[in-house]
Amino acid sequence: MSEHPIPDNAGANLFLADPGFDPLLRRYLPEALHAHLRPHLERLGALAGGRLDELAGTADRNPPVLEQRSRSGLDRQRILKHPAYVELERVAYADYGLAALSHRGGVLGWPTPMPPAAKYALTYLFVQAEFGLCCPVSMTDSLTRTLRRYGAPELLARYLPALTSLDFDELCQGAMFMTEQGAGSDVGATATRARQDEQGNWRLEGDKWFCSNPDAGLAMVLARADGAVAGTRGLSLFLLPRVLADGSPNHYRIVRLKDKLGTRSMASGEIRMEGAIAYLVGDPGRGFLQMTDMINNSRLSNGVRAAGLMRRALTEALFIARNRQAFGQRLVDLPLMKRQLAKMMVWTEQARSFVFQTAGALQRADAGDEAARRLVRILTPLLKFRACRDARKVTGDAMEVRGGCGYIEEWSDARVLRDAHLGSIWEGTSNIVALDVMRAIRREDSLPALDAYVTGLLGEAQLAPELQRTFSAAWRRAAEFALHAAGRGNEMLARQAASALYHTVSAAALAAESNTPDTGRRLLLAQMVLRHRVLPRDPLAEAQADVEPLEALLAEAPMDRSALPRLI
Repeated sequence: MSEHPIPDNAGANLFLADPGFDPLLRRYLPEALHAHLRPHLERLGALAGGRLDELAGTADRNPPVLEQRSRSGLDRQRILKHPAYVELERVAYADYGLAALSHRGGVLGWPTPMPPAAKYALTYLFVQAEFGLCCPVSMTDSLTRTLRRYGAPELLARYLPALTSLDFDELCQGAMFMTEQGAGSDVGATATRARQDEQGNWRLEGDKWFCSNPDAGLAMVLARADGAVAGTRGLSLFLLPRVLADGSPNHYRIVRLKDKLGTRSMASGEIRMEGAIAYLVGDPGRGFLQMTDMINNSRLSNGVRAAGLMRRALTEALFIARNRQAFGQRLVDLPLMKRQLAKMMVWTEQARSFVFQTAGALQRADAGDEAARRLVRILTPLLKFRACRDARKVTGDAMEVRGGCGYIEEWSDARVLRDAHLGSIWEGTSNIVALDVMRAIRREDSLPALDAYVTGLLGEAQLAPELQRTFSAAWRRAAEFALHAAGRGNEMLARQAASALYHTVSAAALAAESNTPDTGRRLLLAQMVLRHRVLPRDPLAEAQADVEPLEALLAEAPMDRSALPRLI
């Protein structure tokens, strides 16, 4: 029990403060890789709860500044970043290689590229300290992935070493310049023009309206070549270098930086291209399809970040509730507080399970598994849609648990809450992403792949027959409703259908994860997902049956699932 009436969790190891994390990692990582990463995760947990959190707070209070000219009057733009942000960059890019570990060996002493689950485990911890920087890290990773898939060999030879460098001074960061004033969610309205000059170089003309990491060394840009058809079919993908081969700056400029609600540590700005030299990536006219791969990878990373923010918020709320007293009792022993914390925990654990399920599917898809490719195609927007919305609620509830101090900028709550609101906007608003789930069902036949996957998860869970029937029936109803919603003229149902799929899939994943003694309590979480987010129930009925499970849930202690009560 804290001796001071206002508990302060500063300096906590955020890996060790989350006792359910390591047992899950043992499930999702190869045994040798888990053993290798375990000390690195523990060290990152200590940094995230200590030094990195301090740096993130400082960087948030000291946002970057755009310098237009040098002191001698030269037109040399540069973005001045606070030293705290630069130190965060060094840890993310150089010490932990978060943007490189999917693409090369040698990161953290591991000889080969690591699977997505390893990258997302590390990112999940890092983002609990600093959210803003994780956007450039994700874009650098995603740009590298897209360039490796579609770029010409000469582009790879020229830029891949710097994109995956662990030497911070040699590193080339990535960005994605896509949004325009008249083309946000409606990408087909992109007006940026691409033309070839007399030497055969592609040159870009036009404005990009919201560009995060605008001074990145490389950016992927969508533009319409002269004479190309309207809509997304006329767009091509280009690689835009900040500096040309002769060392001179490219022909584009940062017009201004944005004054944002959140992610204040990281620069976002407006770009004007004035004949900027760029390199065609992939086939002309297929830029939107190629950029979609980068967007989907970024959307998955967005879901990871939302899950991490929820866990940071929950960790803080649990610490406060266990260490602060009111009315002669610990907050965690008060009935309404138990229910509030339990809701936060359910939403947080849903997102975490969904992250690692999607990471595993991505690894199989990249190895050529067609069913896994269709699975990733629907899991990714489901995660982006629901987890990012839940993060706004969980971070707000955590602020409320801390009380008035949570509203004060000296604490992490306000920063985490502000950052959480961006997830539902960038790389597709909630409406756009819910509609993308419907497109995955309608155009890419993703629902049969998801059906087979959920059926496999429920088989793996080895549930009692009655419970198995309840889970299976909930899934069937959700799948049938989603199929109906994906039909023409049913767009109004897209969000409801996407939520139903997310809840039933995450419930099946939690149940499948529950078949070891260390993770048995996840079956309780799975039942609570169905009970509170899927199954019909009388809101005025007494919920006394929930009281005993809440004690077990909030304890975060390992337990055999055979000892858990039935909720559904």
